[in-house]
Amino acid sequence: MAPSSVRKNSSLPAGYKEDSSKGPMLRFEESLPKLPVPTLEETATRYLKSVHPLLSTSEFQSTTSAVQEFIKPGGIGSKLQEKLIVRREDPKHKNWIYEWWNDAAYLSYRDPVVPYVSYFYSHRDDRRRRDPSKRAAAITTAALEFKKQVDSGTLEPEYMKKLPISMESYQWMFNACRVPAKPADHPVKYPASENKHILVIRKNQFFKVMHEVDGQQLNTSELEQQFKRIYQKAENAPAVGVLTTENRDVWTDAREVLLKAHSSNAAALKAIESASFVVCLDDASPVTLEERARQYWHGDGCNRWFDKPTQFIINENGTSGFIGEHSMMDGTPTHRLNDYVNELIFNNKLDFSNPSVRSNLPEPTVVKFHINKEVQGEIERAQKDFTEVIGAHELRVQAYQGYGKGLIKKFKCSPDAYVQMIIQLAYFKMYGKNRPTYESATTRRFQQGRTETCRSVSDDSVAFCKAMADPHVEPKEIVALFRKAVASHVEYISAASDGKGVDRHLFGLKKLVGPNEELPSIFKDPTYAYSSKWFISTSQLSSEYFNGYGWGQVVDEGWGIAYMINENSIQFNVVSKGLGSERMSFYLNEAAGDMRDLLLPTLEAPKAKL
Repeated sequence: MAPSSVRKNSSLPAGYKEDSSKGPMLRFEESLPKLPVPTLEETATRYLKSVHPLLSTSEFQSTTSAVQEFIKPGGIGSKLQEKLIVRREDPKHKNWIYEWWNDAAYLSYRDPVVPYVSYFYSHRDDRRRRDPSKRAAAITTAALEFKKQVDSGTLEPEYMKKLPISMESYQWMFNACRVPAKPADHPVKYPASENKHILVIRKNQFFKVMHEVDGQQLNTSELEQQFKRIYQKAENAPAVGVLTTENRDVWTDAREVLLKAHSSNAAALKAIESASFVVCLDDASPVTLEERARQYWHGDGCNRWFDKPTQFIINENGTSGFIGEHSMMDGTPTHRLNDYVNELIFNNKLDFSNPSVRSNLPEPTVVKFHINKEVQGEIERAQKDFTEVIGAHELRVQAYQGYGKGLIKKFKCSPDAYVQMIIQLAYFKMYGKNRPTYESATTRRFQQGRTETCRSVSDDSVAFCKAMADPHVEPKEIVALFRKAVASHVEYISAASDGKGVDRHLFGLKKLVGPNEELPSIFKDPTYAYSSKWFISTSQLSSEYFNGYGWGQVVDEGWGIAYMINENSIQFNVVSKGLGSERMSFYLNEAAGDMRDLLLPTLEAPKAKL
């Protein structure tokens, strides 16, 4: 997300006040509205509308009865709703769902972060810096510029529909780490002023590199020299980093084994967890988009510390990318970081060429772990588990070059809604039906806002998919159905971004059912579980500086489809556990072509010149 231009305070609606004591980045934070609690009736109506296309007539009748019973005046629904409103109004909570959601969706989640939670970006090639030390130095310099703005609070806030949005999660970008624990992990944040080092990993060995010496940041030439020294010095080491690929309970226990193995291991862990960010210098030289995606998403599992929120990856051939840990920060802040880094590099907006290198710079220091037999056993188990888990995942990249945002806008469509219909159509081609689909909608215009679910399947999207498969339906009629499907999608995602989706509201109401109280029938109804079982999990982040972006599926019988909509291309990263990612990639390509062919005749022909 490119930073928006600076705004005049006078152009903001009433209620938004600037608090300059917090610095430019957080100046609107306290005056952002609180996340709303929709009315029971609103959620009931939207919920029933969203499940209708997924159910048979009798299933829908049964679900309707459960919903009506839940929302009847004076019933269990209104009691839970009252409790939720009390929680929303409580000054202790800036956002009624924030702690619940971070815990349930991330910190209590026990599956490995890779491949189930983390996400990656693949950068475009930098033709001037094929040498990995040069590439790493330029990326580190640019990232440190961004970090300065975050640490000092001078980064300009982002805006959505001209309204400022929450910047609070940026505090978790640097000098932070996720720490495994039972029953839930926890995040740690270290003071930037006391921890002026990056962590560099090479051949599984960890190095601490100071990025500021005597009050002065290392310039690009100095950083390049540090990376060159690491390439010279690094020796194969036991892959302690692979422990971060484990199930979170297994990793919690392994961390205890590591700490007990030697008293100095605690300091080694602290050096990693407190580092500003991580730079991984990999042995690989990926070429194809699939090879790159694999490298940034998980690599060999070893040359990483997957609990760090911000990790840049540099390969032998100078290709580069990024992997992010997801628990305290969604993709939009790290997307802005990566966009910023690449923009500075590709447009030469920083002085990357200062040749001076100070003679008094400290050498990169090895962060040494003492490994005993028990720790070695944990490392070997983690490597075996990692190989098994990753081996079950199929990844394909569909880099569709037929058209992109430019043409879609000529069709007078929301590009995001348009691509959601490509995904629905591709799924329908493969399975002959539509199933529950998740798209991430941001709620960052509220205090501590994160995400809400946009339910992509509607009666209108199903009607459109069926019509596309029916040779007897006239194109004009299909276009009309397509327009309705797009409008339905835009309506839902707009409501979701306004805090009016159904999933978070129902989650909050269910959370307030007491331990000895009977679960209301709306939650026992099979539709509740089925309609939020994400057979397709989707999300969009687009950048002209990326040639890849993705993550994994969320259920074993489902798909993870990340997509980028650039000016002249659309890219899909398709992941599944052995469901035929190659075929889904083909169907996405075919669906994109079918929709273009359907809509091209609707464009007005250019008037002939006289």
